[in-house]
Amino acid sequence: MTYQVHIIGGGLAGSEAAWQLAQAGMKVRLSEMRGSGEMTPAHQTDGLAELVCSNSFRSDDAENNAVGLLHAEMRALNSLIMTAADAHKVPAGSALAVDRDQFSAQVTEILRNHPNIEIVRERIDTLPASGLAIVATGPLTAAKLAESIGAATGSDSLAFFDAIAPIVHRDSIDMDICWMASRWDKGDKDYINCPMSKEQYLAFHQGLLDGEKTEFRDWEKDTPYFEGCMPIEVMAERGVDTLRYGPMKPVGLDDPKTGRWPYAVVQLRQDNALGTLWNMVGFQTKLKFAEQVRLFRTIPGLENAEFARLGGLHRNTFINSPQLLDGQLRLRKAPHIRFAGQITGCEGYVESAAIGLLAGRFAAAEAQGTAIESPPPTTALGALLGHITGGAEAENYQPMNVNFGLFPPIEGKVKKKDRKSAYTGRAREALSEWMAQ
Repeated sequence: MTYQVHIIGGGLAGSEAAWQLAQAGMKVRLSEMRGSGEMTPAHQTDGLAELVCSNSFRSDDAENNAVGLLHAEMRALNSLIMTAADAHKVPAGSALAVDRDQFSAQVTEILRNHPNIEIVRERIDTLPASGLAIVATGPLTAAKLAESIGAATGSDSLAFFDAIAPIVHRDSIDMDICWMASRWDKGDKDYINCPMSKEQYLAFHQGLLDGEKTEFRDWEKDTPYFEGCMPIEVMAERGVDTLRYGPMKPVGLDDPKTGRWPYAVVQLRQDNALGTLWNMVGFQTKLKFAEQVRLFRTIPGLENAEFARLGGLHRNTFINSPQLLDGQLRLRKAPHIRFAGQITGCEGYVESAAIGLLAGRFAAAEAQGTAIESPPPTTALGALLGHITGGAEAENYQPMNVNFGLFPPIEGKVKKKDRKSAYTGRAREALSEWMAQ
């Protein structure tokens, strides 16, 4: 196929960008390394848009949550990723979680059958010298391409660890000890809750401190963790109660056997449509595999747990986007190249796909010789884009999930309880006006 735009990377951002371009009538070459005999340390398949960490797209509440608002904006813009997520969602309370295998299979099938898209299983080692291109290689960009990016940008790529939570077989969980509930009884009873007494928690906390950890390679040392994906043992090192105010907080969870909140709680969330696999919420870890099995089986209800996947770590590489990219995600030194997804320093599945969506639309407009304005900063899309391309301090740039702190403040006096709805209401109006243009 003679193509008009070359996309490098078939993750969430690359898949979304390819879809947006193809739907606009552009011919796309989508290059994906997996399937060519190459694989990353974190992926397990060659499917497009494979989810390698959690299966959750986080809150789907578009009225009170910034990521839920981002969901709604992407749906309004015909997002492939959101369409597939909605088609394969699994119970998760007010969150949007998906069956990861079915989700990836649908995205792959739709893109494979699109007449404007050619999927090529190949590793790209250098940035394209000419022609419109989108680099969406994600947090595990291959070494040679990373070197090419470093040479083109004139600055070193940054890196941090992204951690993977363990997955447990549902039938190995002791439901005589655990119970089903969502916090504060909101929504359906979508989480399995494993209660801990004070003695059990303190012993578990000490086990995290003492457990044998993965030894890092030289190039992985002295790399900062992203706060939103902190290994559980690193949180434990911050203080004995840190976990009880984080992923193991018991508030809003009444143990039916006692009628009271436990001292601490481990929650599991459904990971596939069949309900046979459940992931340990917030339990990303760098403990060695044998140590994980030993320690996690001390959790009440998980004494006989069988693990479909144990936790792990992988490196995440991203560029200093505020310094390197313009407002439409173009590389300032080589404006025929755009960057999208986690490599730009956005964090999260939805955020990565959202930046892919914008990169695809920007590239389509450029290829057609038309102009398209960036979405207003009062929208979730615009706020996220603004953070990436100039809203953050280039000197201390770090990955960021979408949140209301990235939005311009609400003008006038607004009661605290009404602030989130004020943000979302303003965003809906701004998005409608932008789309009408």
